[in-house]
Amino acid sequence: MNDKIKLKGQLKRYMQWPVFLMVLLILMNVVLYSVNVKAGAVASGFLGVYAAVVVLLYFQNRSIILNELISFATQYGQVQKSLMKNFIFPYALLDPDGKLLWVNEEFTAVTGKEKTYHKSITTIFPEIHVEKLPTDDQAVETDLVLNGRDYRVMLRKVSIADLVQQSDLLEAGEQRNYLISMYLFDETDLNAALRKNEENQLVTGLLYLDNYEEAMESVEEVRRSLLTALINRKINKYFSSLDGVIKQLEKDKYFIVMRKASLEKLKEQKFRILEEVKTVNIGNEMAVTISMGFGLNAQTYAQTSEYARIAIELALGRGGDQVVIKEGERISYYGGKTQGVEKTTRVKARVKAHALEEFMTGKDNVVVMGHSITDVDSFGAAVGICRAARTLNKKASIVINNPTSSVRPLMDAFLQNSDYDGKMFVTSQEAREMVDENSMVVVVDTNRPSYTECPELLKMTRTIVVLDHHRQGSEVIQNAVLSYIEPYASSACEMVAEILQYFAEGVRVKNIEADSLYAGIMIDTNNFMAKTGVRTFEAAAFLRRCGADVTRIRKLFRENIENYRAKGEAIKNAELFRKCYAISVCPSEGIDSPTVVGAQAANELLNIVGVKASFVLTDYNNQIFISARAIDEVNVQLIMERLGGGGHLNIAGAQLKDYTITEARDILKQTLQQMIDEGDI
Repeated sequence: MNDKIKLKGQLKRYMQWPVFLMVLLILMNVVLYSVNVKAGAVASGFLGVYAAVVVLLYFQNRSIILNELISFATQYGQVQKSLMKNFIFPYALLDPDGKLLWVNEEFTAVTGKEKTYHKSITTIFPEIHVEKLPTDDQAVETDLVLNGRDYRVMLRKVSIADLVQQSDLLEAGEQRNYLISMYLFDETDLNAALRKNEENQLVTGLLYLDNYEEAMESVEEVRRSLLTALINRKINKYFSSLDGVIKQLEKDKYFIVMRKASLEKLKEQKFRILEEVKTVNIGNEMAVTISMGFGLNAQTYAQTSEYARIAIELALGRGGDQVVIKEGERISYYGGKTQGVEKTTRVKARVKAHALEEFMTGKDNVVVMGHSITDVDSFGAAVGICRAARTLNKKASIVINNPTSSVRPLMDAFLQNSDYDGKMFVTSQEAREMVDENSMVVVVDTNRPSYTECPELLKMTRTIVVLDHHRQGSEVIQNAVLSYIEPYASSACEMVAEILQYFAEGVRVKNIEADSLYAGIMIDTNNFMAKTGVRTFEAAAFLRRCGADVTRIRKLFRENIENYRAKGEAIKNAELFRKCYAISVCPSEGIDSPTVVGAQAANELLNIVGVKASFVLTDYNNQIFISARAIDEVNVQLIMERLGGGGHLNIAGAQLKDYTITEARDILKQTLQQMIDEGDI
């Protein structure tokens, strides 16, 4: 058997060294013969003896060396087998179908399966299906739990083709000539440490009392200190029970530090503190509400604090009485079920008006745009901003791409008026040609860049102003030099009307401009029936003094017969979901502005007894538009945000792409049911 075994490589060359030495001696012997024949003869004798000894030793020891090598190889194989058997990590070999072929001692100890267990790996780990097994050289990793322990599993393809080809007993097939090695890494302790570290992660927060001044004014002066003390006590006690630290910064502002684990408890409790603070009552007519913003998962503590600041601004921008959590790029909302408190003071409006005047003064031209599918509120607010710009002798234009039937009467009135040039209304293309670094872009009636008439304009100038009455979402216009967002305002026209009263000196609003602003307020409040506060009527009174004519406005917005029939069809086909949610579909064929008709139908459905909220779906421009309305019991904004939209507590909407009417209706019902089950509505 040894004769069949041949040496190769370095070992073969090592065994041939006497031959090389003999060649050297022969050369030396030839040289000696040339010098002295007798000396050469003597050397030849010695050379012969050397050759005989070398040959004898080579053949005598060759078999001994080969036997030693075979013995070493055998022992080496046994050592390898022992090492694999006693490998510290659980290890197994699988066939291409996932059947166990061989396991080591550690694998047996972990799984409790004997070495004779040759069934599919799926019977032990249901998570590992045949489809998850590797079919190429790329290793496959997955996490699973076994007997309460966390394991990371690595599956790697092991080719046996080369080994089988050299075997006299086995022959490799053309396909699946491989095995699968399986490693188990116990990461239980590591995951526990990571979870502990995650739970101890720093969370910073800001807590603001939304209506502190209003609440204090509603209670007797001698009892105000008691009200403040009770609120402080409730807030401090609540966060102390969660292992949090809270520090009062101002009379209505608090700074919070806690662990992430405590924040998770707050989430589980659905931020009960929002409702608990409202229960503090010592005769105050107005309940105190709070807003909170939390930041976490930042690279530095400073950035975490900045996240908290952004979160509290979002909470306040959405009307208060809610919690916003900014976790990296992800933003979550909690609460926000009550109507925002109307601020009776107009100091903020005056400050914003002066800031707007200052920014306008340094620019050559002003471009105003609202949201796509411009409505009356967006149009009226844009007209008001144009009046402000022209008061400062600045060029002003409004971006409108496809005017709807709702704004066309007002738009035609401007086009037919000789006081206004043809550049007052421009398309997106024309606006892009006008805007440069010395231009100002004013966005009205929306705070989402994707909703604007021309989002590209926001990247073409650094001077951006946002005026809106909708609650903020996660998508906001970045880097605005002036942002005035008041969710409690009835409309953007109301906000602009207030600004005009403090803007520069001698702003004179013309009749047609006053009509546009007044119409925007009237439409968004459903003829002053919804979301109407004291300041709404004050703005309306100002516009009336400027020449707004209610009769003229009403004539402008009379509906044609097709729109009226479509609205009636939507009301007729309405269904009641869970006996209190009216859902219907508005026809769009032959209707110039079906989304406007859908919104009107949603308003009408609220007049039905028992209806808490109404939803009207409209198929228009390859999208499904949802108009949502409520009176006071349901926050439709939260519902629409689940569908990617937004709005107000009582007026909201959403747009769904790549869905049919039937699919959109089903998604709406599923969303309502889910929120009902979760207690969010």
